[in-house]
Amino acid sequence: MENENKELNEQDLVQGTSEQVETNEIKIADDVVAVIAGVAVSEVPGVSGMSGSFAGGITEVLSGKKNLAKGIKVEVGEKETKIDVNIIVEYGTRIPDVAFEIQNRVKKAVETMTGLKVIEVNVNVQGVNIVSEKDENNENN
Repeated sequence: MENENKELNEQDLVQGTSEQVETNEIKIADDVVAVIAGVAVSEVPGVSGMSGSFAGGITEVLSGKKNLAKGIKVEVGEKETKIDVNIIVEYGTRIPDVAFEIQNRVKKAVETMTGLKVIEVNVNVQGVNIVSEKDENNENN
């Protein structure tokens, strides 16, 4: 009878550990992926800024902190994610080149840091920032 109890206990332990491994999971919040994507987008030449919602702009002004997830919409699944990026480009830049660079950098950054597979990076150009000569002179003075 003691041998049977030992065998049952050993089997319970083995089964218990395999169950634990199967139930452990890591969940990455949408905001985390959005911040990673936002940092990657901000490093792309030709991007003047991110186009976010009115509420996001108010929050940024009141808190005094830059919202790194501004203009980024993310849908995170169990093993994959979709990302929408809303940008404002600088006048004179070639938009298809900027969009392609954003897609590559965002995909690489998110996949490297999170392990999630990026299945879509949609780039939406919301505007063009035109810097006039008057604005440049004010910045130089």
